Amino acid sequence: MKPIRISNHALEQCHERGATEDEVRVAITQGSREPAKKGRWLCRFNFPYEREWKGGFYAMKQVAPVIVEEDTEIVVVTVYTYFF
Repeated sequence: MKPIRISNHALEQCHERGATEDEVRVAITQGSREPAKKGRWLCRFNFPYEREWKGGFYAMKQVAPVIVEEDTEIVVVTVYTYFF
C-alpha cells in the first residue's frame, strides 16, 4: 500500500469532527470505497463508540475520509464523521 499523507485541512477536520489519525488510516486501508467528486474516493469504516459526543450518546462512529490516490501516495483531502 502507498504511504498515506493527511493534509493540514484534513487534520483540522479530524479534531473538529472527533476522528483520530489512526481511525482515518483504518478507514482507508480496511473500509469500503465509493467514487466521490473530482476523481476522489470516499472511504467509510464504522467503529464501536458507546459514549457521548456533543451532548448525545452514540453506539457507533463512522469515519469517512475523502482521498486522492496519486502515483506515489494517498492524500487525505478532508474527513467526515457520522455518529449513530
